[in-house]
Amino acid sequence: MTAIFKSIGKDLPASLVVTLVALPLCLGIALASGATLFSGIIAGIVGGIVTGLLSGSQLSVSGPAAGLTTIVALAITRVQVYEAFLLAVMLAGAIQIVLGFVKAGIIGDYVPNSVIKGMMAAIGIILIMKQLPHLIGYDANFEGDENFIQPNQENTFTAIRNAINYITPTAAITGILSIALLRFWETSYIKKNQLLKLIPGPLLAVIAGVVINQWLAAPLHLEVLEKKHLVTLPVADSLTSFFSFFVFPDWQYITKQEVWISAGTIAIVASLETLLGIEAVDKLDPLKRITPTNRELKAQGIGNLVSGFFGGLPITSVVVRSSANVSAGAQTKLSTILHGIFLLLSVIFIPGLLNKIPLSALAAVLIFTGYKLAKVSLFRAFFKKGWDQFIPFVITIVAILLSDLLIGIVVGILVGLFFVLYSNFHSSVVFVTDQNNYLLRLRKDVSFLNKPIIKTKLDLIPPDSSAMIDASRADYIDKDVIDEINQFLEHAALLRIRVEVKKNDYNVNHQLINQPAILPDTQSIKAL
Repeated sequence: MTAIFKSIGKDLPASLVVTLVALPLCLGIALASGATLFSGIIAGIVGGIVTGLLSGSQLSVSGPAAGLTTIVALAITRVQVYEAFLLAVMLAGAIQIVLGFVKAGIIGDYVPNSVIKGMMAAIGIILIMKQLPHLIGYDANFEGDENFIQPNQENTFTAIRNAINYITPTAAITGILSIALLRFWETSYIKKNQLLKLIPGPLLAVIAGVVINQWLAAPLHLEVLEKKHLVTLPVADSLTSFFSFFVFPDWQYITKQEVWISAGTIAIVASLETLLGIEAVDKLDPLKRITPTNRELKAQGIGNLVSGFFGGLPITSVVVRSSANVSAGAQTKLSTILHGIFLLLSVIFIPGLLNKIPLSALAAVLIFTGYKLAKVSLFRAFFKKGWDQFIPFVITIVAILLSDLLIGIVVGILVGLFFVLYSNFHSSVVFVTDQNNYLLRLRKDVSFLNKPIIKTKLDLIPPDSSAMIDASRADYIDKDVIDEINQFLEHAALLRIRVEVKKNDYNVNHQLINQPAILPDTQSIKAL
């Protein structure tokens, strides 16, 4: 714990930035889920304090996730009673804890690197495209939506087009100046200044947005932003009123089938999103620390137990908030924990002050974070790696942009799997010809998928020729392939094809080519 506090100079300002970014996201996701606004705040607080303390990740930030909005909304509708839904959230947490103990965290290791990088780039592009309307004052869509099709029947592209018709000058000026300030804060001038570099640019951009709207708008003959363009936290008149925001689960619904179905769905989706998020955040970590995934599942499970108990939404590791955390300069999990504490203190003591923050200023912070996630250099690097890396990378991005995070990841994995099979399919069989001499070489793992190409190549060997079948370099040969080669050898003598077979111990043990072969008279095949 002492080591954590050594980096408080960077973690404290980073936690303030994450707090400001998380506030509207928690509220927007709660609104889209059909839950109370305060349920999103509870999830953010628990994700920061509880999950942050228990997690093995140093930079991941947990909270309500946009990827769960549809599932949460469906679950609330299915169980009909909000207290029953909270019970489902708690049960989902218990399931996640079990998944952690049975070491299900290994699932994330099977996702290709090109897909993980594609996911990060896609989130960066989504942040830019989704926040552009908010940047200029078009706040028709809820803050934090990541889906292509929006609840108001717009999509990502039409929302940008329509936003042009609803530009709010004050919001646009605030947003553009905030981006300019963020860009200036990345220059060498600021980095060389020992005092200025301690101030996080995102925090300064938010403060500048408040100043512009509250004190400079009127002198500049601009309209002060309306409430719909500002952060909207629920405000309690008293301590009693504050505690009335909390709702608790009702255990009488524990036997309802709908509750258990909802719990299982939330647990699976939240776990997948967490594992993918953790994988992505580890790649963003400048110190390249690795998060223990099974511990993370347990931490997320306990977080959901606590969140559900106090009336909060389910939580996952959220790449957007985690990216903002990394971008703001966080070094340890102290930033995540402090952000949860600040969320709690904010809703208790200063909700009125936070309600003065323009959404356009926060949009600027998220757009700048998106720019860092989807830099052109990332696309260039994957293009240089070859098509087998670049195509899954690009398709993952497109799939996420046109659907949602989990669907896009699944598509990316399937494309990546296709390239693995394609590469293995072609590299496992080598066929070389020189005049009337033929060589068929089997390498690595030769599966039943290679059977058609092997059959095709063997059929190309004409009568009165010489052939060598080299299986000495194969680690595994499927029985179907063995049968196909044996069948060729049975007919080789009838076609006067002279065949030499090279085998290894593995091939012999599995009865590869158990028919007698006619050895060639020449040595020309061995030179192939």
